[in-house]
Amino acid sequence: MPLYKSISVNSQTTVKIWKIEESYNALLSPLNLRSESLERVLGMKSELHQRGFLSVRHLLREFGYTDQDLYYDANGKPHLKDGKHISITHSFTFSGVIISDTEVGIDIEKQREKIGIIAHKFVDYEFEYLNKDDLEYIRKLTVIWGIKESLYKLFATPGMLFREHFLVIPFMLEDCETVSWIDYKMRKYKYNSYFLEFEGFTCAYVLV
Repeated sequence: MPLYKSISVNSQTTVKIWKIEESYNALLSPLNLRSESLERVLGMKSELHQRGFLSVRHLLREFGYTDQDLYYDANGKPHLKDGKHISITHSFTFSGVIISDTEVGIDIEKQREKIGIIAHKFVDYEFEYLNKDDLEYIRKLTVIWGIKESLYKLFATPGMLFREHFLVIPFMLEDCETVSWIDYKMRKYKYNSYFLEFEGFTCAYVLV
């Protein structure tokens, strides 16, 4: 499928989302992958992960980049050779890329009831405004997880914990935005945080 969504967040930041409907071969054939990338995709045991990986390379092409423009640091964080900031995500049948002049993070999650079972592992402060009996509880938990995952990708520092170091300010689903904080080693960092829902999925992304 062609591009599913393109969002101009501001003059320096763009989000693009791909709905993965193509076969593995259809995704692979137009791409010119680096040998490391080809080795990585061939080593994946799940075709779902392979297609997610390849769809991200198609999103790069939508931005005017190729696989050769992308590299990863020692912490697994992606970078672009021209110095712009990038974050990558894929989940089941969707993938997303955000590119900006500033530090960014993005995450896509499928909305699933089981997130309620593990909420205590990534939620602390947010329980003050969450209501387990709220019909929107699972959707709000998914937003919180997505924002915290995006923060983790942006900061890319081993040892950070979702429950202890990240917090998400109260929000309404219809607002599609909130503020989040990283509180780590006696320092606080504030991030603008945005989210959208589509076809049972939630995409969240954060930036300064």
